[in-house]
Amino acid sequence: MSPAMPRLAVVAAGAMGSAVAKRLTSFGCTVYTNLDDRSEATRKRAQDAGMIDVSIDDLVLKSDWILSIVPPRDALSFAEKIQSVAAKHGSALPSPQTFVDCNAVNPETVKRIAGLFAGTNIEFVDAGIIGVPPRDDYNPTFYASAEDGKILDEFTALSKYGLKVSPLKGEGAGVGDASALKMSYAGISKGTVGLYTTMVLAAHASSPATADALMRELQISQPVLMNQLIKTVPPMLPKAYRWVREMEEIAEFVGGSEGDVYRGIAKVYERIEKSVAGDQKDVGTLTNFVEKGKEARID
Repeated sequence: MSPAMPRLAVVAAGAMGSAVAKRLTSFGCTVYTNLDDRSEATRKRAQDAGMIDVSIDDLVLKSDWILSIVPPRDALSFAEKIQSVAAKHGSALPSPQTFVDCNAVNPETVKRIAGLFAGTNIEFVDAGIIGVPPRDDYNPTFYASAEDGKILDEFTALSKYGLKVSPLKGEGAGVGDASALKMSYAGISKGTVGLYTTMVLAAHASSPATADALMRELQISQPVLMNQLIKTVPPMLPKAYRWVREMEEIAEFVGGSEGDVYRGIAKVYERIEKSVAGDQKDVGTLTNFVEKGKEARID
């Protein structure tokens, strides 16, 4: 007799969550979500991904795996909600059941989240997603760590249903290590985008001519950096609101005065968030810089 297909919950149905769900449903998995107070765009993504909208109570009662893929600022409150609902239903929960935090939070935050499920029948996996949402033949990597090796192996086995899971094992590995890896990677990748953004805006604040000269010099002496700027700044703009808290989490991970670097980058992303929602001035400055850079490329 073949094993039963896993039943998973994926919250929320954002760009990453819905794409992960679509990958899972394409392999025959049942994927639940909760769309309370969500936009029509989110509901459409969920429908296209084959997700089933249920109440939070039903989501907890029906799911073997609960994957939390939410903005970093919501990671703890969502876990608290799941823990509260689970406590209400007790022995009616599936067994085994595992909560997987897949969010860009620092190791101390994820340990706090794991602590919510200590002493309960819900297992815990710390996971950090590195990469963009799944598409075609591409999958991001779920780096995962856990205190229980058996649970980690079971999560890794979800690779047969379309996920790309890379377990972190070895001396000292446990909850917090997958998040530490995510923080380190994002601190480099998204931190670099923050530096690009900061200096383009600073140059333009001096004068548009200064920004134009910066663009030309980067094309001449740092073409690799310029190409990365052109590639990474535009897609950052609609995501800046998510990256504010992520930079703050990285600052806490780095610690000390060194973490102030990332607190500053968080402020930059907060500024971009406000520009996107407001006068679009900074957005226009960055977009114009990128477009001029494309036109001035030296092949």
